[in-house]
Amino acid sequence: VQLVESGGGLVQPGGSLRLSCAASGSIFSINAMGWFRQAPGKEREFVGSITRISGRTYYADSVKGRFTIARDNAKNTVYLQMNSLKPEDTAVYYCASTRGTWYGKYDYWGQGTQVTVSS
Repeated sequence: VQLVESGGGLVQPGGSLRLSCAASGSIFSINAMGWFRQAPGKEREFVGSITRISGRTYYADSVKGRFTIARDNAKNTVYLQMNSLKPEDTAVYYCASTRGTWYGKYDYWGQGTQVTVSS
C-alpha cells in the first residue's frame, strides 16, 4: 500500500484546511485509514480514523467537533477537513492504513504534510 498526502500549508487561526490521502496498491487489505500528527518536540498523536467499509469515524478529543474525516472509495482517497484551526494544531500530518482495528497498529504511512496555523 502506498499513501500520498496533500493539502497542507499555512493558515490563520480560525481558518480551515482540507488534507487528502490517496491510497494505491493492495487497497482491499485496508480495514481502516487514520490521521496522525507530530508537532516539533512532541510524540506523534492520533487525530482520527475511518473504517473502509462502514465509514465509521473516531476522533481524538482535541479535535472532536472541529475535524471531520471522510472517504471516497471510488477514488481510494481519505480526507481530513480541519475547521476552527488553532496554533496548537501546527504539526506534520500523516495518514496511515491498517489491516487490523482502527485503534491498533498501522501498517503503512504516508510521507506527511506540514500544517502551520499562525497569524
